[in-house]
Amino acid sequence: MSIEIRVPALPESVADATVLAWHKQAGDLLRQGDALVDLETDKVVLEVPAPADGVLEEIHVPAGEVVQAQQLLALLRTDRVEFLGETAPAEAPSPGPAPSSAAPEPAAAPSVAERVTAPAARRLIKELKLDPGAIPGTGKDGRILKSDVMAYLDEREKERPRDELHAFRGASESPVEELGASERPEQRVPMTRLRARVAERLVQAQQTAAILTTFNEVDMQAVTELRGRHKERFEQQHGARLGFMSFFVKAAVEALKRFPVINAAVDGSDIIYHGYYDIGIAVSSPRGLVVPILRDCDQRSFADIERGIAEFGNKAKDGTLSYEELSGGTFSISNGGIFGSLLSTPILNPPQSAILGMHAIKDRPVVVNGQICIRPMMYLALSYDHRIVDGRDAVQFLSTIKDALEDPARLLLAVY
Repeated sequence: MSIEIRVPALPESVADATVLAWHKQAGDLLRQGDALVDLETDKVVLEVPAPADGVLEEIHVPAGEVVQAQQLLALLRTDRVEFLGETAPAEAPSPGPAPSSAAPEPAAAPSVAERVTAPAARRLIKELKLDPGAIPGTGKDGRILKSDVMAYLDEREKERPRDELHAFRGASESPVEELGASERPEQRVPMTRLRARVAERLVQAQQTAAILTTFNEVDMQAVTELRGRHKERFEQQHGARLGFMSFFVKAAVEALKRFPVINAAVDGSDIIYHGYYDIGIAVSSPRGLVVPILRDCDQRSFADIERGIAEFGNKAKDGTLSYEELSGGTFSISNGGIFGSLLSTPILNPPQSAILGMHAIKDRPVVVNGQICIRPMMYLALSYDHRIVDGRDAVQFLSTIKDALEDPARLLLAVY
């Protein structure tokens, strides 16, 4: 009997997927749950497992092809399969009671192939022709995650000359077409689906929205001191690191409550006002920029926010963010400061009407109570859709965030 393996159902916002890589070939033996093929969408990489024990009979769609939901990918023959030289039915008979004198055999340690379970890790190892046995795994039972492969690459890069670095990193994006060996080499690298989708959305935002950006600066002294006093107890009590982002999320929520149009979206000739606060947190991943959504931020504590952001960061590195975690959102925050950006103009994440840009904290001379002193200062940028957001609202929204951060007690007292 043959089982049809089809493309799983895709969300409404995802039209199709690309066959990224087959992990098995026609004629290979499969155990139920074995990774069979990876599908890349414009948001995440989906892993399609084998639905049963069997032999991969036919592959209907090669790697690189675009597929639709429910399209036939392959056929799996399940009538009789052979493992370790023994022929066994697809459904093994129920075992009888084990002899009481027989000691249970210890579970075998996972093989090198079994240790590489994360699809993003498998892809990197295959494309870069790495030896998985040389990569320390930090997952369960020593399994290799995407972050483990990247850490291994970082160690190798320290020993490589700089002129090899570009080609080495480029291979982690996608296969490279060599255009010639000369004193002026070039490489043609196909865009990943994620990067192509990001490019499409950014162009869409520029073409459909009237984007303006307003700036301000915030004195981070109070937040820095508060964080310094309580970060150790916070981590001990809540199991999460107290960063700056939770303060910005809390401040943004209060400012959005005061200026609801900035939490709204344009839909044709209508404006949709959202009565909830789902904030997108821009995260850099090995595949490109992703914006997972932290939902119901008005109902979350500082600890809930920090745990959620940390989880998003880990999932982005491992390529395991789900559709649901990347869909929706009413407002976004992007922190270019972690890369050293001093000032930038963030681009809207459609259909949202605004995005807050954080930047690097730098000690600068400022005037406080008539005296010049050195304070940790950060520039803030708010890009907004001028079709529905007036400049006055945008400026006051940013000032509200500034006031909340310079006097964090306002976040507790809701005094603005």
